[in-house]
Amino acid sequence: MSPLHRRQFLSKLGISAAALPFLSSLSSLTGAPSTQKRQRVVIMFSPNGTLPGEFWPEETGEEFQFKSILQPLEPFKQRTLILKGVYNRISGDGDQHMRGMSCLLTASRLLPGNIMGGGGQPAGWAGNISIDQELRNFLQSRDDTRTRFGSLEFGVAVPNRADPWTRMSYLGPNQPVAPIDDPYQMFSKMYGQVKDKASLTSVLDDVQEDLRKVSRKLSADDRSRLEQHLTLVRAMEAELQAPVDKTIGHPMPPPDPGIELVNDNTPRISRMQVDLLVNALANDMTRVATLQYMRSVGQAQFRWLGIEEGHHSLSHDPDDNAESFAKLQKINRWFAGEFAYLAQRLAETPEPGGTGSMLDNTLLVWTNELGKGNSHTHENIPMVLLGGAPGIRMGRSLRFEKAPHNRLWLSIAQAMGHSGLTTFGQADLCADGPLALG
Repeated sequence: MSPLHRRQFLSKLGISAAALPFLSSLSSLTGAPSTQKRQRVVIMFSPNGTLPGEFWPEETGEEFQFKSILQPLEPFKQRTLILKGVYNRISGDGDQHMRGMSCLLTASRLLPGNIMGGGGQPAGWAGNISIDQELRNFLQSRDDTRTRFGSLEFGVAVPNRADPWTRMSYLGPNQPVAPIDDPYQMFSKMYGQVKDKASLTSVLDDVQEDLRKVSRKLSADDRSRLEQHLTLVRAMEAELQAPVDKTIGHPMPPPDPGIELVNDNTPRISRMQVDLLVNALANDMTRVATLQYMRSVGQAQFRWLGIEEGHHSLSHDPDDNAESFAKLQKINRWFAGEFAYLAQRLAETPEPGGTGSMLDNTLLVWTNELGKGNSHTHENIPMVLLGGAPGIRMGRSLRFEKAPHNRLWLSIAQAMGHSGLTTFGQADLCADGPLALG
């Protein structure tokens, strides 16, 4: 049932449009089979490269061991796929960070422009749609996979500026998509009625009577799913209304000149955003999402880890600087912990209308704009897949020989059912087809 038809159906029942976010995924109203499989994808980004020796397993195949950075993923070892040898081979205008960020999901060259990069290398925005938006368009073109939003773009501590270092998602050439990094704004987008914390009231207050009316016409399974949805919303409202230390501020303090501070509330913001993301997926508001932490070249200070220096500056220090190395290890392990938290939330959430957990049908991808910070390399871009998707066999560590990342996006597109996509981004880099991940 299309969104228009759902609204007409609800209107006949005397139900307001405000109730639609709670009802749009229920099979009793949409007419879709209650056991319909919902394949999803979430792409998570963290910046400034990694520490290769503490990231990549020594072994390939199924008998591999996580290095220190990836150890938070140990509970999901059999559901994890680590890909070494995936290269961002996009050349052209802009510096390595610019191309690393804005060519990451677009897999195509930056357009010419006057945004000055490091070393005096100017460029413009990306010249192609990003893979998340490509998948969004594909799913939205079909009645059986269309969702309310198509895609949602979450951010955590993304600075309030727009340039190729801060954007990875693109609607098309020269059309960057800004992530929403404030949970209040994201909650408002999903449910309406919220402008800021001061004006936050329960979105359930205005729709309780409507939901009571429509619940009589729902199947027992859908009534249970609706109650789970309401429980999630109540929990999220309570979290949004919880006191925030005024010395910390929300969501970010004003940046000092020349440096971007990330306040000590960032871990809480991260978990709130992940919880909202899982809520959106569980209620079929979207099947495609991105989760962007900070930005390329970002100078975030991870003070909750006891780190005062800016992240980008630390990433430029030589490998034999033991103090900087240990701090970078902490930073990257923290990102792995947030990735693991996302996986855990999905693993503990039952698949709506089906069997197993949502993680079974959700493919998580964690990546970075660089392979290594102090060399600015686009070789061996960190690529960790976790969860489940058709045609992708997990529980392994694989190595490829300088495989263009274009081919990985083709593999993921096929896993999402987009089998008609034969090239993505720079076409000549797709000559060998999708990566073999089965």
